[in-house]
Amino acid sequence: MYLLGYDIGSSSVKACLVEAESGKCVSSAFFPKTEAPIIAVKPGWAEQNPESWWENLKLATKAIMAEAGVTGGEIKAIGISYQMHGLVCVDKDMQVLRPAIIWCDSRAVPYGQKAFETLGEENCLSHLLNSPGNFTASKLAWVKEHEPQIYEKIYKIMLPGDYIAMRLTDEICTTVSGLSEGMFWDFRNNSLATSLMDYYGFDQSLIPNIKPTFAEQGRVTAKAAEELGLAAGIPITYRAGDQPNNAVSLNVFNPGEIASTAGTSGVVYGVNGSVNYDPKSRVNTFAHVNHSEEKTRLGVLLCINGTGILNSWVKRNIAPEGLSYNEMNILASKAPIGSDGVSILPFGNGAERMLENKEIGCSIRGLNFNIHSKQHIIRAAQEGIVFSFKYGIDVMEQMGIKVKKIHAGHANMFLSSIFRDTLAGVTGATIELYDTDGSVGAAKGAGMGAGIYKDNKEAFASLEKLDVIEPNRSKAREYADAYERWKYRLEKSMSK
Repeated sequence: MYLLGYDIGSSSVKACLVEAESGKCVSSAFFPKTEAPIIAVKPGWAEQNPESWWENLKLATKAIMAEAGVTGGEIKAIGISYQMHGLVCVDKDMQVLRPAIIWCDSRAVPYGQKAFETLGEENCLSHLLNSPGNFTASKLAWVKEHEPQIYEKIYKIMLPGDYIAMRLTDEICTTVSGLSEGMFWDFRNNSLATSLMDYYGFDQSLIPNIKPTFAEQGRVTAKAAEELGLAAGIPITYRAGDQPNNAVSLNVFNPGEIASTAGTSGVVYGVNGSVNYDPKSRVNTFAHVNHSEEKTRLGVLLCINGTGILNSWVKRNIAPEGLSYNEMNILASKAPIGSDGVSILPFGNGAERMLENKEIGCSIRGLNFNIHSKQHIIRAAQEGIVFSFKYGIDVMEQMGIKVKKIHAGHANMFLSSIFRDTLAGVTGATIELYDTDGSVGAAKGAGMGAGIYKDNKEAFASLEKLDVIEPNRSKAREYADAYERWKYRLEKSMSK
């Protein structure tokens, strides 16, 4: 008995097969093998053809089925993870009306900002938990104004994951979690966000039927089964955006638990047990996968643009003799905690939402030519990245999220012992590193939705914990002092 997981990204579509009883991934594949193209007709635009997701999904599915030697009849449920905040528009025949406007498209920013100001900041934050921003609803407002002939033909709007589910099942539905990421959900009233929809002039009929995140959401049609090499009738029993799903893959379901990634950019995703928001809108808040009217579970998302990209910049420019990342870490370990007074503000990858959309650039502070060397710069870069995480986690704690444990994949910056030890030391949280990915999380989510697993504990019992990093209490003061110095320098930069 197997579970099939899909992860629909903007770079590629990944598929995996999980053997239900053991919980182990037996096969995985992704397509295309080079990064999928993003159509940018104008600066700031980013579109993709939804049909290309389907074609790559077919290739990935056939690859894993062949590799594992599994037949379609052995698959008992399908789960879908997908790139968030996109907009797909279809007509009554379920035909796509225009290319999907994806997450990194910024054309809708002024629409969201105007709505925020017109409806009132307090009103938006208390109901939507966010500014309407550049999310799906604002993207639809752009289509309504600039492409009225297309807008008139829209039968339903959907997110990328909803589209893939539609192609699999011929049914159009969505989830509360999905609606919340598009700014279509009112948390105060536990209903559609009618005030924002009325403001934009959207008819409620454009919104698909709402299904639970963990439940049957349709079954694979004979036509889709033939295209994919699957069996007709397999239920789709889970779907979620990529960030909540990343949390799922790391078994993050409860208040105080944190999922984190630290690649080119960094993400901290925490679960909150009460309806709350950041009055400065420095973080995004959506319904987590297990949110319900009876049991509040909100995913608070912090995104930091300048993380691993700083470390790679240092590798190319500060250590150009070809040091590996491991060799850089060894060199950095020769510098003390706090890098002898050197602080690096890692914000050289554009405006940061966490800094209220200010663009302050990257800077090195406290450098002394007589006492500092390469090792201090390398360490200060990693500390600066960690301190930016801590700064955002402080915002989360102000919202009521008590950070006790950080779950992360054993990859990217989390491969560095300096990074891990500093993060544990400055937050006081235990870090647990796991071997998993988004498609595996989607497959196990499907197992929960199908009732194959009774709960997340059973679903993730096989999740392989690779390492546990406990905070070094004896060095807590050193980490705290280094962070406070960094924070002082950051706030000084922001006040200019």
